[in-house]
Amino acid sequence: MKKSIWLVFLVVFLSCRQEPVKTYTLRDDVSFLASDSLKGRETGTANELMAAGYLAERMENLGLSPAGKAGTYFQTFTFKPKKDPHQEIQYVEASDSTITGTNVIGFIDNKAEKTVILGAHYDHLGMGGQGSLHRGEAAIHNGADDNASGVAVLLQLAQQLKTSELKGNNYLIMAFSGEEIGLLGSNYFAKNPTVDLEDVNYMINMDMVGRLRDSKVLSVSGTGTAPIWPQVLNSTNQDFELVLKESGVGPSDHTSFYLQDIPVLHFFTGQHEDYHKPTDDADKLNYEGMEKITSYIMEVITELNNDDKLAFKKTKNESEEVPRFKVAMGVIPDYLYDGEGMRIDGVSEEKPAQKAGLQKGDVVVQMGDSTVTDMMSYMRALSAFEEGDSTSVVIDRNGEKITVKITF
Repeated sequence: MKKSIWLVFLVVFLSCRQEPVKTYTLRDDVSFLASDSLKGRETGTANELMAAGYLAERMENLGLSPAGKAGTYFQTFTFKPKKDPHQEIQYVEASDSTITGTNVIGFIDNKAEKTVILGAHYDHLGMGGQGSLHRGEAAIHNGADDNASGVAVLLQLAQQLKTSELKGNNYLIMAFSGEEIGLLGSNYFAKNPTVDLEDVNYMINMDMVGRLRDSKVLSVSGTGTAPIWPQVLNSTNQDFELVLKESGVGPSDHTSFYLQDIPVLHFFTGQHEDYHKPTDDADKLNYEGMEKITSYIMEVITELNNDDKLAFKKTKNESEEVPRFKVAMGVIPDYLYDGEGMRIDGVSEEKPAQKAGLQKGDVVVQMGDSTVTDMMSYMRALSAFEEGDSTSVVIDRNGEKITVKITF
């Protein structure tokens, strides 16, 4: 009899025992999303759907409610590929000639009047193609920094917010598709929201936050979209050399929400030589830096938890002032550099800059008759040249002024 009671107890105990929920690290999420098995997560492919399934499972395990279509974590959108790069995208019904992208959306419902949107895009370039800076045979573009890094930070924020005492806002956690081909997923959501945009307090976007440098320079864009942003960002900052940029318009998903009159921020650790190349791999990320960025964003959210809804403010559209170019030097500018001139962060092979002997770290201070003081003056100077033109370029290399001749 005692043996029978013990067996019953054992069966009940084993049936009630639950497997411990795995705790995912930043490295875990990046390693999966930027693995060769997903082949670059190109929008509309089976590989992107595998990534979407992973993200939905992560959100479910974190206890987020589905906030996509029909009670799922998914919001799909279908479009025809653009033949003209200046053509506006058209969302259409699915057919053989269309592509379907998939946003992944979860929700933390704190029964608050306001909702904060946190987002990052999870798509990338697949095997290369349009947008790739790789020269050579097709290869997997894993996109560890762009933008598995942002998605990993997004999921860490979701985990912390789910268990926090920050109940002043609800939180919509969103992984966007279609960013690399024109902010398509965020644009579609902004026009077909699954929450009332009138209730949205602000939106924070993480795109390329995985390469924090030793200088601890962190770029934050959109700081002019709400009067309180500079004060909050500076008062909560302990770890970073901030570069604050006012414009709410830029080449990432926060733009879609700014255009709906929502205050936005975009966090970014800068360009690098692996940008849009097969070499953007998981082992090159600064995970300690990503942890610091996660903590910083949590501090910003905490600071605003009990505040009234943020006031929206329009900003100057800096992209409208960017000159158009007929030529290229073949360099990656250091967008975080705040000194005099335009510092080079990378040099492309077989391009005018490399042929002229320019190197990473050189600072362009003059092109022809034009003095270069910053990125905008560099772009204005470059826009004056056509293919076949030659000009002298003065660079500062470790304090020494060097003049070279460049032919476009």
